Amino acid sequence: MKRQTFNDINITPLTDIFLVLLILMMVIAPILDQQGLSLAVPEYVEENQQNKDAKILTVQVTEDNSYIVNNQPVQETDLLEVLKEQSKINTDGILIQAAGNSSHQSVVRLMDNARNAGVTSISIVEM
Repeated sequence: MKRQTFNDINITPLTDIFLVLLILMMVIAPILDQQGLSLAVPEYVEENQQNKDAKILTVQVTEDNSYIVNNQPVQETDLLEVLKEQSKINTDGILIQAAGNSSHQSVVRLMDNARNAGVTSISIVEM
């Protein structure tokens, strides 16, 4: 009896693997385009070494998610305009003092308004 040789290669499993890889690339590619916040951790500076002439705007986010700009309460609808005016006076950036129970949404909304007002340096601390 003569043995018949097998000369054909079955490429069906190889095509299945390539199709799965293609689908994975199509799903993952849009996720890689999303941009997030670029945060830089500031260096620790002793309080007595801080520059007393620094022009930093201080904004507080209270526990009830209201905003206080330079010790004056500000409505959320007026926040952008107030930040634009104050950023012209306080050119060194903004310091956000967020209460521990304030919502993440209110802090991010403040950061968005600060960016839209032209503020380039934002620092966040917890009160």
